[in-house]
Amino acid sequence: MPSINTLDLYQLAENIKAWGKALGFQQVGICDVDLTRHEQGLQEWLDNGYAGEMGYMVEHGLKRARPAELIPGTLRVISARMDYLPPNANFAKSLKSNDQAYVSRYAQGRDYHKVLRNRLKKLGEKIRLECAELNFRPFVDSAPVLEHALAEKAGIGWTGKHSLTINEQAGSWFFLGELFVDIPLPVDQPASNQCGSCSACITICPTQAIVEPYVVDARRCISYLTIELKGAIPEEFRPLIGNRVYGCDDCQLICPWNRFAKITDEHDFHPRAHLSNQKLVSLFAWTEQEFLKKTEGSPIRRIGFQRWQRNIAVGLGNAAFDQAIVDALNHRLNELRETKEADKMVAEHIEWAITQQQNKASQQGEQNKRLTQRLIRSVEKGLPRDA
Repeated sequence: MPSINTLDLYQLAENIKAWGKALGFQQVGICDVDLTRHEQGLQEWLDNGYAGEMGYMVEHGLKRARPAELIPGTLRVISARMDYLPPNANFAKSLKSNDQAYVSRYAQGRDYHKVLRNRLKKLGEKIRLECAELNFRPFVDSAPVLEHALAEKAGIGWTGKHSLTINEQAGSWFFLGELFVDIPLPVDQPASNQCGSCSACITICPTQAIVEPYVVDARRCISYLTIELKGAIPEEFRPLIGNRVYGCDDCQLICPWNRFAKITDEHDFHPRAHLSNQKLVSLFAWTEQEFLKKTEGSPIRRIGFQRWQRNIAVGLGNAAFDQAIVDALNHRLNELRETKEADKMVAEHIEWAITQQQNKASQQGEQNKRLTQRLIRSVEKGLPRDA
């Protein structure tokens, strides 16, 4: 087995990209570990409190922009892209049907962390067969890694104004994973930013979480509010969340580059029937045991049953008035009280949702009353005088 000194590193880099594609990655790039130009922006983001309750972001600080501090000896990062856009996504239909639960497209299939990490590990083992001195470590959202900056530097795509990576031939519907290695592979050309003057993602964001181009205040982001936030969702954001019960795709849906997105062949990322096109009421009826069973192997499972119920309660509060919804909310609230397992956070969101439904019922009643009065006046005007 050749040593690093006798290896043709350029040929090895080409082989790595070919092996990556054979393992199911759509693109593989290589970059060095110098991310110093991102340190100031990262520190300002942390100082502004934009990380919210994500304490791990604050804890690691600038290590996120210093790969060689995370894994000493790291010389290069292999960045890999795997597309996840499923067939028959029905994005618009799900968002327009406010009684139907909207689950972010990345979360409807198998947990991508496991899929990508296993493939990256196989890629590292394949490289090690060619290079005995190799040390490697795969990462998929599992450590303080500035993945979008690395992807940009490795030529995978540029960082868009919504802070996600965009590829000019594939849009942004893809996952990223990294393989840290300690061999001096040749690096790829960084991707150039092509957002131009477009600000569609900033405009469309329901909660205005993109506070300036390339800067997202996580505390306002629906993905953060429905996934990362452990406590109560601030009331100011609840009506804006709509029927989004796990994550949000709006900034990607509106991005013009996503017209080039490709449908994934990875069956693991295809939607599970019990998570796709489901009524909010149906999901709200799950017991904790059903939740654990039906989200097995899914990223949704990590938020736990209470947050799942919290999110769906908000969605039910935002749905059009329906007595079946009110009955379901009251039933769950009574269950919490009767079993003395009341989760104050969940109960609070259910009570909020009931109030929203009652307000809508009242508004609907007033509207019906006005329509009836208008109809009576119209009929009276058309009647003869002696009628």
